[in-house]
Amino acid sequence: MTTDQAVRSMLLLMPRIVGRAKRLPVPEALRTLDLAPRHLSLLAYLQYDGPLTVSGLSERLEIAPTTVSLMVGDLSRRGVLTRQEDDADRRRRVVAIAPRYVEPIREWLAGSALAWDEVLADLTPAERATIVWTMRAFEAALGRRTHG
Repeated sequence: MTTDQAVRSMLLLMPRIVGRAKRLPVPEALRTLDLAPRHLSLLAYLQYDGPLTVSGLSERLEIAPTTVSLMVGDLSRRGVLTRQEDDADRRRRVVAIAPRYVEPIREWLAGSALAWDEVLADLTPAERATIVWTMRAFEAALGRRTHG
């Protein structure tokens, strides 16, 4: 496959992938919350990594702490997230998924997680690393084109 053929294939494939991902069912408990893709990334980190500080989320999401703080505030007001004092440092607040939303969020993430598991399971660790690297590099390349 030439580079041009690969680019053509990816340009045709990416909208279909996004479209299918958008059609994954949103659990009933989350439907009225009007969650956006940016929320999904934040919730995925909390689901997989456990409770985190705003600065920890900021590092993982690669966005400004003030932006994360606004998102956390919004989701906290809606009852999706909780903020508690950090036992190790009382000045810090730790963000977590509210207990009543843990299962619906796990369910929401499961559709994509199961599909990724299905396609990555038979690959070698090096092949999986190449796919992850490629997706990150593509995202960074898009960022360079949208931000100057």
